[in-house]
Amino acid sequence: MKNDTPIICSKANVQPTSLNVGWNFDHSYARLPEVFHAQLAPIPVQDPQVVILNHELAASLGLDLHTLSEQHAAALFSGNVLPDSAHPIAQAYAGHQFGHFTMLGDGRAILLGEHLTSIGERFDIQFKGSGQTPFSRRGDGRAALAPMLREYVISEAMHALNIPTTRSLAVVTTGEWVLREKPLPGAILTRVAASHIRVGTFQYAAGQSSDTAIKMLADYVIQRHYPTLNNAENPYLSLLDDVIERQAALVAQWMLVGFIHGVMNTDNMSICGQTIDYGPCAFIDSYDPKTVFSSIDQYGRYRYENQPLMAQWNLARFAETLLPLLDPSQEKAIALAEQAIHSFSERYQSRWMLGMRKKLGLLTEETEDTDLITALLNWMHRQETDYTNFFRALSVNRHPEEIATNNAEFFAWHAKWKSRLSRQPGSADIAYSMMQQSNPAIIPRNHCVEDALSAASEQGDLSPLKRLLSALANPFADIPQFNDLRNPPASPERNYQTFCGT
Repeated sequence: MKNDTPIICSKANVQPTSLNVGWNFDHSYARLPEVFHAQLAPIPVQDPQVVILNHELAASLGLDLHTLSEQHAAALFSGNVLPDSAHPIAQAYAGHQFGHFTMLGDGRAILLGEHLTSIGERFDIQFKGSGQTPFSRRGDGRAALAPMLREYVISEAMHALNIPTTRSLAVVTTGEWVLREKPLPGAILTRVAASHIRVGTFQYAAGQSSDTAIKMLADYVIQRHYPTLNNAENPYLSLLDDVIERQAALVAQWMLVGFIHGVMNTDNMSICGQTIDYGPCAFIDSYDPKTVFSSIDQYGRYRYENQPLMAQWNLARFAETLLPLLDPSQEKAIALAEQAIHSFSERYQSRWMLGMRKKLGLLTEETEDTDLITALLNWMHRQETDYTNFFRALSVNRHPEEIATNNAEFFAWHAKWKSRLSRQPGSADIAYSMMQQSNPAIIPRNHCVEDALSAASEQGDLSPLKRLLSALANPFADIPQFNDLRNPPASPERNYQTFCGT
């Protein structure tokens, strides 16, 4: 993103050995049968330049990016030169996209390998926007700068909010244009994930000619992500249960912070319970359960209130792929799968209620809590109350008049809530401390994200982006210098739409 003459990186001036920043690659997924992946290298780009590097994430992986010159970093994270130990592949998968089944795969992503940390943790290192693959169909395999920076911002914000997520290690520009509605600067994102195995990966395996592929994939996932299940009486049923539990917990966390994924297709549901594939995602401002941001979600399939239902629907598709492994009797296998899927609602509700009690400082459980919470959310909806700022105001014990001036309905609710707090043991300070750790002061406001992306993509100015990232790194802190980033959008900005990152 500099204005000086760029250096075109090639194997002539950057050697793979110069990119040894601490990589420790293994390739367990690539050792699965070739039906699961295709081996290929990223397509070189013309003029790579570094936009942003995530040194904090790199350090947690045992990598030292400070050893790289800007030229070497651009070569590495564009894929123009790969580390010696990389074994790049594109992964095959399928998926229900807005309810319609499609054979898919990494159409613009390439997995370099699985980096092993010093304590044995395993992380996929993946390029996104690295060129065409056998799964690209009619796509060009490339990505535009703004959507890649968007994923960087939102995924790092989700991490700071303590929500399981893939993360972003780097963004580089390619020096090439990608053609969408108009020419846009091209970019490549480097994504870090516990793995990129999806419900759609299981759907792909189930579509093969025998049950061998699905068993091989399930055994691999158990060994990689759920090793304690090896000794279970029925490890495949236990796998289904554990995936359901992780997804129930994840979606509850989304709902509690007002996050809308936007495109909850089965190929966008990670089998290990991380948030993955940040396309038309956004955070709600004023509370409305029917909020939809995605321009392609014309019927509100993935609207805010539908996310738990859609997660359960996706998990039912996962359960279908496991039927041959659950029991030799198809009838019994279906009964086991249905019982597991039906447990999702209770698991989700339990997680969500636990989170809502924390947001309201409720240290104990009372039967009236559900009515207290429901009454509040209904009032917030009618009043178009800002979701994040309202809960933060409660957390810092603002006077009810400061929260909702001359609103008798809210004052009555507030009095009931205060009475509820007074009935629980311990000091009020404990309750408020818990609330402040559960209700963020700042989220990636949609209009703030768009302003930062516009400055970076259209003007080459990274300062708004870096300032936003600094603010989002400490979401539970009240930092006065970032107060402007906490403001809800002005009325003209409320009709906000997001688009699939391309």
